[in-house]
Amino acid sequence: MKLYESGEDYLEAILRLSRTGVSVRSVDVAAELGFSKPSVSVAMKHLRAGGLVVTEADGSLKLTPEGLAIAERVWERHSVLTSLFARLGVSPEVARADACKIEHDLSEETFEKIKAFVATMEQATD
Repeated sequence: MKLYESGEDYLEAILRLSRTGVSVRSVDVAAELGFSKPSVSVAMKHLRAGGLVVTEADGSLKLTPEGLAIAERVWERHSVLTSLFARLGVSPEVARADACKIEHDLSEETFEKIKAFVATMEQATD
């Protein structure tokens, strides 16, 4: 399944919401991302068809192992990039927004170098 930026954002939102310990529903994803419920419904249909999300009997959304792997990859990129930008002096709001913009398009090679650099910076401040 070809997954676009918006699909990755949906998976990442489900992951973040699920980590709060509550059941995640489409309405929660809509509120988290600021999208309409019908838009989320269409997106969930595509993600289910792609084998990335399942809807439980109670209506809650669960990531499949493949969906979870994608969501964790995107979340790691988001977290590392946000940390880097914050360490550069970017405000937290702008750091998060900018990380969200580039987390999807950054090459694996560049991300791995950034991740190593951020880890080195964190070790230096410990």
